[in-house]
Amino acid sequence: MKACLIILLSTLMINAQAADSADLAAGKKLVETHCISCHASSFGGDGSGIYTREYRKVRSLAGLKAQVTNCNTMLNLKWFDDDEQQVVQYLNHTYYHF
Repeated sequence: MKACLIILLSTLMINAQAADSADLAAGKKLVETHCISCHASSFGGDGSGIYTREYRKVRSLAGLKAQVTNCNTMLNLKWFDDDEQQVVQYLNHTYYHF
């Protein structure tokens, strides 16, 4: 019984990690497709300066979610909630680490 439980939990953890990797890849693709060109024109380079600047607007995970939602709305990107969440996960994993 204990061995079955360990196998089940291990399988769930592996599946969760695979889903996280897929979400990160999807989020990265959305950022590269819809965000980088504007951010690069405003902040130079690859645009990542918007995330790493000292006076950045985003200071929490809730703030990051709100900013992604705001960009989605203001730019009429028509992302679904899942798309927004993937972008939040990617940006948090890559830049913010909340």
